[in-house]
Amino acid sequence: MKHTKILSGNNLVGVLALACASWITAAPAHAEYPDQDIRAIVPWGAGGGADAIVRKIMLIAGRELPTTVFVENMEGGVTSIAVNRVMGAPADGYTVGALTYDSVVTVPWQNLLPGYDLDRLEFFAQVTSEPNAIMVSTNSDYETLEDLVEAAKARPGDISVGIQGLGSMTHLTLLQFQDMMEVEFRVVSYVGGSAAQKEAILSGEVDGVITSLGDFAPILQSGDARGLVEFSSENNVAFPDVPTSGQVGLDLKTGSFLFFAVPKGTPQEAIDVLETAIQSAWSSDEFQTWAAQVGVTATWRDQTELVDWVAKFQTSIFTMLDELLEKGIIEK
Repeated sequence: MKHTKILSGNNLVGVLALACASWITAAPAHAEYPDQDIRAIVPWGAGGGADAIVRKIMLIAGRELPTTVFVENMEGGVTSIAVNRVMGAPADGYTVGALTYDSVVTVPWQNLLPGYDLDRLEFFAQVTSEPNAIMVSTNSDYETLEDLVEAAKARPGDISVGIQGLGSMTHLTLLQFQDMMEVEFRVVSYVGGSAAQKEAILSGEVDGVITSLGDFAPILQSGDARGLVEFSSENNVAFPDVPTSGQVGLDLKTGSFLFFAVPKGTPQEAIDVLETAIQSAWSSDEFQTWAAQVGVTATWRDQTELVDWVAKFQTSIFTMLDELLEKGIIEK
C-alpha cells in the first residue's frame, strides 16, 4: 500500500518559507531610471531654431544616459498641441517637452487650448535665450535698418514683416518697434514658426521677418539673408556685423528662450537624472561652440531658478499684453 507523507506544522512552515525565499530571489530587481527610450517633443516643425537646439542638446545629453533620446516634432496651435501632449503623458520621466515664449505667454494668455495649464508641468533646464532680430533677403533694397524704416514711412502699411503668430514675442517686438519708429508695417503671421518665415523671405512673400538670428543661421551664413538689427545688448558672436538695438539708437531688448519640462508628478529622481545629463551637454565645448556658431546664446537656469523666473516673466508680459489690449492695439 502506498503511503502519503503528511507534513507537520513546523515542516510545512519551513517548506513555505523556502519557496518564498526562492521566489523573492528569482524576482527581477526594480530597474533604475532610465531603462527605456526617452521621447523629447519639439513644439515646432523640423528645420527651425527650436528643433535644431533640442536635437543638438539631446544628441549630446544622450551620451550620458544608458538609453536613447529620440526627438519628435509636433507643430500646431502655436506650440499648444505639443505642450498639451506632454501635460497628458505618463509622469514617468520618459516624455520631455521643449517650451518657448509662446508656450509660456501666447497660448495661456489667448486661451488657445482648453485645459492647457502650465501647473500640469514641472519646469527644469533652460538652455538658451535668443534675442529677436529683423532680417531681410539679400535680394531686397534694404541694406540697413534705416532703409527699411524710411520705406515704411514712405508707404505706411505696405512694407510686410513676418512674425510667428499674433500675440507672440515677435509680434510684441514689432509693435514696440513700430511705436518707437512711428511707422506701420503690414503684419504677416506664420504660425509654423521660423521654418515658415524662411520660406516666406526666400520666396519674396514678405519684405522682412522678426525672429532670432539663430533661427536664420543657415541662410544668414549662406548669404541669402542679412540681419539689420538684433534687439540685444551685445553683438552676436556668430554675426558680429549685425548691429545691436543700442548701436542704432533703440532702447529695446526682447527675445525668446527654450527650456524643458516633464508632466507634473514625475519623480524628482528622474528629473534630476535628466537635468544632470542636459546640464552636462550644455556645459560641453561641443554645445557651447555650436551655439556660438549659429548665433544662439547659451543660457542656463536650473529647476529652482527657472520656476521662479518663468512666473515673474509671464506676469510682466501678461501685464504688457493687457495694456495693449486695452488700448486696442491687439486683439485677444
